[in-house]
Amino acid sequence: MAEQTRITLTTGQAGRLTEPPAPPCVIVIFGASGDLTKRLLVPALYNLACDQLLPRRFGVVGVALDELTTERFRDRLSGDIRQFSTRKQFDEAVWTDLIRRFHYLPGRFDDPVVFDELRELLARLDAEWQTGGNVLYYCATPPELFGLIAAELDRAGGVRSERGWRRIVVEKPFGHDLASAVELNRRLLRHWTEEQVYRMDHYLGKETVQNLLAFRFSNGIFEPLWNKSHVDHIQMTVAEAVGVEGRGRFYDRAGVLRDVVQNHMFQMLAYLCMEPPTSFRPDAIRNEKAKVLEAVRIMRPEDVARNTVRGQYGPGRKADGNEAAGYRQEHAVDPASRTETFAALRLFVDDWRWEGVPIYLRSGKALWRRGTEILIQFKKAPEVIFRELPGIPWLDSNQLVFHIQPDQGIELRFQAKTPGPSMQLQKVNMRFDYRQAFEAARATGYEVMLYNCMMGDQMLFSRSDLVETAWRIAQPILDVWAASPAGDFPNCPAGAWGPKAGFDLN
Repeated sequence: MAEQTRITLTTGQAGRLTEPPAPPCVIVIFGASGDLTKRLLVPALYNLACDQLLPRRFGVVGVALDELTTERFRDRLSGDIRQFSTRKQFDEAVWTDLIRRFHYLPGRFDDPVVFDELRELLARLDAEWQTGGNVLYYCATPPELFGLIAAELDRAGGVRSERGWRRIVVEKPFGHDLASAVELNRRLLRHWTEEQVYRMDHYLGKETVQNLLAFRFSNGIFEPLWNKSHVDHIQMTVAEAVGVEGRGRFYDRAGVLRDVVQNHMFQMLAYLCMEPPTSFRPDAIRNEKAKVLEAVRIMRPEDVARNTVRGQYGPGRKADGNEAAGYRQEHAVDPASRTETFAALRLFVDDWRWEGVPIYLRSGKALWRRGTEILIQFKKAPEVIFRELPGIPWLDSNQLVFHIQPDQGIELRFQAKTPGPSMQLQKVNMRFDYRQAFEAARATGYEVMLYNCMMGDQMLFSRSDLVETAWRIAQPILDVWAASPAGDFPNCPAGAWGPKAGFDLN
């Protein structure tokens, strides 16, 4: 197995990417006719091509149920890319060169003949493109198909090769609960090694999420304050203004705790609270992430009532004033659904650095605005010298805010004296904005993740122990909620900030 190296997409002074192109390879996309492929994967590959980060010896094979020819597949993607591309200007020459590398193979994933045909097609493309036997398999499919695809690839000789590397990417969710996550890992690792499996959570490809590490460990100002002696509490929010948007069938089986909190938010928590790694090698980072997640206090049944709040939105109004349907009125949702669309958690990390510091996680659908942010609230400065001054009844706490989306940046909030002859204080903000500082901003995160897959860098991907540890934190909450379904749903209108109890946890 080739040595793994840490790769981050960076820019030079002119905003151009400075990394080398990925090595020659073929990417096989299972589920290539679905939304994920046309909305995110193909636009990400196009962005990488525009930035000259794809190899010249490169090909793509799409595998799906739709009865398409290669030419029809290319025509369909050529229409889709103009709708979903994130580039300001469309480069026809780049797309023409990229789309000629796409091929299509129709068939069912439970049909061994399809995988035998895929083996033959890959051998032909390897000879044509001289890709050195390197193949990246991407499962853009429902999770219940991951194990089947992994097994069929092994049977057809697609897992190991005397030349080149073989890797497989699986998209979250990694299981529905702890038991299914353990079983999924068991099925994958029966055929693949841990070093070959890339568990994709595209949230970790966002520049601001990655910048948590850079900010903490490259700036001597803040890391000495990053502990229980100086931090009062931490708040993490993932708010979505939209409802379930046609995903009602999936969402009614999942809920926000499974869909967002257990994966995206626990991963951000790990980056934020982990100990300094010994290096930026992938396993050095993932070892520290595992340690901090293992230190998260597991809730007992009586703790769940004190430290969690769940909600479900009813009819209301969007931010633009238009009426919004309630969750139970969404397509394919049970009219008596008890599924939570909002969750608030108070967690504690029982280690030397964070003992006693509450960490609040909140996420929900159909809220009044879209936004993902992390807020670090520091302990207040002593007020003793300000007590006698008129007009200053108290000091505000200093806050550090990481804005993840839609606007990416970092903000520091602190006190300053207002102009004038007397001592008056006012909270002011200092803000760094990615769009102003860098030209090469990433819109989806998939560019970074795909590039790192091809480069063999697993730092941004979850290891099996990380997945299972995250589920061990969430499982007691899910168990209590399942045993005592909420009786007050819906308990907040669409377009609000969620149930009031979710903000009373403070």
